[in-house]
Amino acid sequence: MRFIAIAMAGLLAFAAPAAAEDEVRITGDLLEFQVEGPDGPITVKRIQDQENEITGYYAMTSRKCPPFCIQPMEAAPGVKTIGELEMVDLMRDPDAMVIDARTLDWHVKETIPGSVNIPYTEVASRLDELGCEKGDSGWNCENAKDVALYCNGLWCGQSPMAIKAMVREGYPPEKINYYRGGMQAWKVLGFNTVEGMM
Repeated sequence: MRFIAIAMAGLLAFAAPAAAEDEVRITGDLLEFQVEGPDGPITVKRIQDQENEITGYYAMTSRKCPPFCIQPMEAAPGVKTIGELEMVDLMRDPDAMVIDARTLDWHVKETIPGSVNIPYTEVASRLDELGCEKGDSGWNCENAKDVALYCNGLWCGQSPMAIKAMVREGYPPEKINYYRGGMQAWKVLGFNTVEGMM
């Protein structure tokens, strides 16, 4: 009996390889995942260099307000504010969309893998890309997709403005997720980014 228990423990250890102690994982069970990009699959993971530090634009802590004022936790009534793990879940959901609500110049420099750029200035006229249909009396959004919107960070008003415009046009707030941390939080946690497409 003892031999069987030892053999079973050995098989379980072989079947489920243990995480390397030096891996920088997303969660204890998730090292990386794939999203679809314009040129094929993109692997999303955290930077493995444990000496890595955030530098450049997203390392700045203080910006002139206005226009760079800290945004409220709730972008609009009924809209859920999410963190990185909820963002990862939406990125892995083939029926959901992650929207980079920043202007094209920001998106082209660097973006979250798999996200689609719909600038906050255009989102109200592009709801058809999110499952809504344009009618004579406005948008019909009964088939709206679950979406997550983000911009540059806690101090960026682009995604909150996009969310308010979507709700105003009839997009169901319960289908909208606001990733308030945006690019700054994504980079602080060491997630990889990609260049955006024009």
